[in-house]
Amino acid sequence: MQEFQRLLKYLKPHWGTFSLATVCMLMVGLLETATGALIVPIFDQAFAGDNGQRTPTLFGLQNFIPTTGLAAWRSIAILLLVFTLVKGVTEYFSSYLMARVGQAAVLRLRQDLYGHVLGQSANFFERHRTNYLVSRLVTSAAAIEVAFTATLRDMLRESFTLIFFLSASFYYNWRLTLGSLAIAPVIAFLTARFGRSLRNLARESFEGNKRLTDTAQEALSNQTIVKAYRAEEHEHRRFSTVAMEIVRANLRSARIAALSPPTIELIGMVAVVVLLFFGQSEIMAGRMKSAQFLTFLFFLFRSYDPMRKLSRLSNSMEQALAAARHVWEVLDEHAEIPEKPNATELAPLRREIELRDVSFGYANETKSVLHEVSLRIPAGKMVALVGESGGGKSTLTKLLPRFHDPV
Repeated sequence: MQEFQRLLKYLKPHWGTFSLATVCMLMVGLLETATGALIVPIFDQAFAGDNGQRTPTLFGLQNFIPTTGLAAWRSIAILLLVFTLVKGVTEYFSSYLMARVGQAAVLRLRQDLYGHVLGQSANFFERHRTNYLVSRLVTSAAAIEVAFTATLRDMLRESFTLIFFLSASFYYNWRLTLGSLAIAPVIAFLTARFGRSLRNLARESFEGNKRLTDTAQEALSNQTIVKAYRAEEHEHRRFSTVAMEIVRANLRSARIAALSPPTIELIGMVAVVVLLFFGQSEIMAGRMKSAQFLTFLFFLFRSYDPMRKLSRLSNSMEQALAAARHVWEVLDEHAEIPEKPNATELAPLRREIELRDVSFGYANETKSVLHEVSLRIPAGKMVALVGESGGGKSTLTKLLPRFHDPV
């Protein structure tokens, strides 16, 4: 939840556009419901004939339709076309506006991440490989981009549709609707259980991809050493082992993701079958008409579609949040050598460079690289640092511009 709240901060500058997109998604759900409500007058015209019967339906749509004749069918056709056209327009704008919001938010996230990385000290780049940082900038940010532009949009749209469909079901018969909602806790429990498993597997997959990238880069960047020691087979086994771990994690994730929607759908269908028997008693008791019961079943059936989609979308959001956690890992690292306030700018060298008893050791090593080194270099002189590999020549030059702090 904390990761999602941090992501929402990047949406705040675009709150107006996001709100407009939300209104469009609200309209999509409303028009979907209005289209379904036309089942009642269609049923009346198809089975009641010219007896002038008007069965109440949502939004009072029966009042906009003549009771008999060709005029009734013409009105129904016009309403269907208008609802479909307006729904298509609002759906287009909801998708486009959310894409604008998502692109702008991810652009800001990438800029913040890149600026944060550039401001880190040399120790930071020694701890993290280049491919690790590039993966956060590109791969992880791309997963968050999908969450902003598509997953969040679909979750809101399906949530609105579900609310409208359930409200329509309450309108036609609140008793049967309450009975159908008895399975909601079961569905919520299964969704949470599936989501938790997928979240853990998504984290495992991300870590596996990082290890795979590190393994490949280490072998390929040192291919001369690999060939010199004839270690090709060993490196191939290392790579295959990590790759198989990723495959197993992804297959477990795919199995859970594939199991979640049909499980929820099966539970919902059992409830619908039970409701068919209770619906017959409601019609016989005169509490609802056949057209209303048919429309009620339509909305109830359609309610399980957004439920199933929301279950699948929650899985996608979990993967995006796993990517976000990797981004926060980098953003939460502070510079070890921060820029001091009101720092004195280094003037051009006029006299000399002097080091007095300088010692230095890297954080991940117990042995010091430099030990009480003293050095004086007059301005304009050229000095060569000579020594064996690992003797500290490069380290000494890095201390001059304060890439590291000496002990």
